[in-house]
Amino acid sequence: MYRKLGKRAGRRGVFLLIIGVGEACWGVSFLVDPPDEHGLQLLTSVCSLRHWAWLWIIVGLGTVSSSILRIGRDWAGYVAALVPPTVWAVAYLAAAVSGEYSRGAFVTLWYLTSHVGVIMWAATVPEYSVPPVPRRPGKGSNAP
Repeated sequence: MYRKLGKRAGRRGVFLLIIGVGEACWGVSFLVDPPDEHGLQLLTSVCSLRHWAWLWIIVGLGTVSSSILRIGRDWAGYVAALVPPTVWAVAYLAAAVSGEYSRGAFVTLWYLTSHVGVIMWAATVPEYSVPPVPRRPGKGSNAP
């Protein structure tokens, strides 16, 4: 069953599936056991972390649903997957710049590299990248 799903979704789809499930689970964790608000004052000034949890959940489910789309139509899943970690990175950066959270710059870099950067890289990976078959000298070549 997993093999069929993997073939149907392809490499790009499997990546979107993994990221989407992860983002949805991260959002659910905010509902089940909300974390401390250290560094997230920019977000909590708008609404509670329980409300922000729904951003992760909805985007995660949207990313999962994009995983079954054809290549070229899956772009929305990659764009959607970028939203929550980018929002969190901006919040932590604001907290670092304002002095509210000294670790904010490091957390920002973590979100930008391990989340945003990886998603942006994966969005550029073709579904199938097979190196060209090496040609042997033979007919039509100038081999000695």
